[in-house]
Amino acid sequence: VHNGGLYKRPFNEAFEETPMLVAVLTYVGYGVLTLFGYLRDFMRQWKIEKCQNATEREEQKDFVPLYQDFENFYNRNLYMRIRDSWNRPICSVPGAKVDMMERISHDYNWTFTYTGRVIKDIINMGSYNYLGFAQKAGTCQEAAAKVLSQYGAGVCSTRQEMGNLDKHEELEKLVARFLGVESAMAYGMGSGLKGVMYLAVKHNLFNIFLFPLLIQGCLILSDELNHASLVLGARLSGATIRIFKHNNMQSLEKLLKDAIVHGQPRTRRPWKKILILVEGIYSMEGSIVRLPEVIALKKKYKSYLYLDEAHSIGALGPSGRGVVEYFGLNPEDVDVMMGTFTKSFGAAGGYIGGKKELIDYLRTYSHSAVYATSLSPPVVEQIITSMKCIMGEDGTTVG
Repeated sequence: VHNGGLYKRPFNEAFEETPMLVAVLTYVGYGVLTLFGYLRDFMRQWKIEKCQNATEREEQKDFVPLYQDFENFYNRNLYMRIRDSWNRPICSVPGAKVDMMERISHDYNWTFTYTGRVIKDIINMGSYNYLGFAQKAGTCQEAAAKVLSQYGAGVCSTRQEMGNLDKHEELEKLVARFLGVESAMAYGMGSGLKGVMYLAVKHNLFNIFLFPLLIQGCLILSDELNHASLVLGARLSGATIRIFKHNNMQSLEKLLKDAIVHGQPRTRRPWKKILILVEGIYSMEGSIVRLPEVIALKKKYKSYLYLDEAHSIGALGPSGRGVVEYFGLNPEDVDVMMGTFTKSFGAAGGYIGGKKELIDYLRTYSHSAVYATSLSPPVVEQIITSMKCIMGEDGTTVG
């Protein structure tokens, strides 16, 4: 009934357009700062103003420069003026409010000196701690402390050698049940997981480790606003990449049609695999992928779908199972489900979920499984405890 019958309830996203006056004033402001930057660089060159940035020594001027001086123009002349607004050391749990170490600068933010005083109760607007599980007290902390005393802080080995614990097996079975898929595999780093993508069609480094399965002759259709780790993983895969407009199904369908009609460049042979690459929630825009329409196109043109739920898993859907549950869809319609434990679950690492054949292949050939150290046991217990809380299996109604 809604949106062509693909949606079970109305789905209409609206984003405020930047007013023309604000946009113009912003560009004018950058222009003024840039002009003053060139003026200050000229003054530094003639020793009128003291130069505090890294420069080549005089005796090395005839050698090939280590870096191009213009590369640091923005940092030198724009960022340094407002640097105190970022990179402040936090000395508390990343809750709704945080404590910060006070610092002062006597050279216009080139260096900072710490006063030893702590600024209390600063409103936190930048943490991934979506559901508040990254806390220093409560059931998650108690469970992680217990596992720490039993297993220690680290595994010091890979999953394929001596780093495969019973806790890892428990976590992966729980993740598969949470997602509603046949099997799942946990990784130690969320960004690298996304690189597994190419493995899926035969991921923040997940996405980088996962993409090596795609090879030449495969095609990736990527949303123009996909995360940098997805972009890098796709590039490392060796597959051909084509970009469609953000959440624009007409643009995606046109690329699918062209790919099937024209095939590979020069040879015109059919593509071995066509993989659609999207995110659940796009972190910079806050937009939600139009997943019912993407799945409909995937089925229509018999392609594959890779879904990155780094920002949606645990925080979207009636029971926190992500964008698939949010739209009331079947998890089996998504070939590769990737997500991280660093946001909603207050931990580290990430997962890949899908068909058992896919996960078994990843266990054998994924770079992360072969070379990367296994997840720390206390971190694994943090994920298990928080996930069971979300699922309502902890005996409470907190989740």
